[in-house]
Amino acid sequence: MALRPEYSMHHSEFNEFLFASIGIEKSGQDLTVLSAFARLGLDPWGEADRLSALSKDVAIGALAAMIAKLPRGDWKKSDTPSIAARLVNCLPRRRSLPARPQNTNGIDNQKPIFDVGKWPVWVAITAVVLIAIYSQYAA
Repeated sequence: MALRPEYSMHHSEFNEFLFASIGIEKSGQDLTVLSAFARLGLDPWGEADRLSALSKDVAIGALAAMIAKLPRGDWKKSDTPSIAARLVNCLPRRRSLPARPQNTNGIDNQKPIFDVGKWPVWVAITAVVLIAIYSQYAA
């Protein structure tokens, strides 16, 4: 089964991000984002896709938290936000979803049809319907 294009090593839009260096490990090896995600048990391409869909500030915070979980290399814990900011700049940016339009008619269109706060009304309606049905068959 062939990989989808976004997960292909040669044509991935995430290559710049995934192969960017976080820093040098204590062993002297360069630690890439790809290696760091793999060590954390994360799907590198999935995480890159998820981070690219977030706002820049949220993505920086999420990536900094991941970097903080790694064993220290040539960076300090206090360096993680600046490292994350540098790396997030390598991500392709996604268009964010449009903001929810302002409601000008005073009706909340996101309210559920069945409002739990009005359960006595629903119980009364159900009782009336059941009584009407019962009275038809009882007669």
